[in-house]
Amino acid sequence: MSDVFIRSAVASDVPHIFQMIKDLAEYEREPDAVKATQADLHEALFGNSKSQVGAPAAYALVAESETGEIAGFALWFLNFSTWLGKHGVYLEDLYVRPEFRGSGVGKALLSRLAQICTERGYGRLEWWVLDWNSPAIDFYLSKGAVPMDEWTVYRVTGEALQQLAEK
Repeated sequence: MSDVFIRSAVASDVPHIFQMIKDLAEYEREPDAVKATQADLHEALFGNSKSQVGAPAAYALVAESETGEIAGFALWFLNFSTWLGKHGVYLEDLYVRPEFRGSGVGKALLSRLAQICTERGYGRLEWWVLDWNSPAIDFYLSKGAVPMDEWTVYRVTGEALQQLAEK
């Protein structure tokens, strides 16, 4: 395993995280899907406007190599289970740069998120994975994750979101 240090992201990490978000979109066959900007990402993670009151909207961990390179990141936010009566962590993105894959960076990021859950008394850690992404699926299964096959994800966006808001 590469020697990496997992830490909370700081503002100077935003350009690196943003580039990896674009790299992830490319890998997921959606290179034009990233509409966010670095400023949007900075606002979500650190806030600096009146629109963001209280805690950040999202959090990020970075894996920093022994040479100071950012090897990967995990971006997450809190969700809530009414059944458990507790917060949980929703992992929005986990990405490891290709040259660091297979060296334990992804496991270190996922382990740190699990530690955050247990330290804070959160009830679960969950995420989505594309059904064709066999390397990710195999990785997650090897870490004890189980697919939630009985659930179907729904989304309202764009014009449909606008129409729903007007009703």
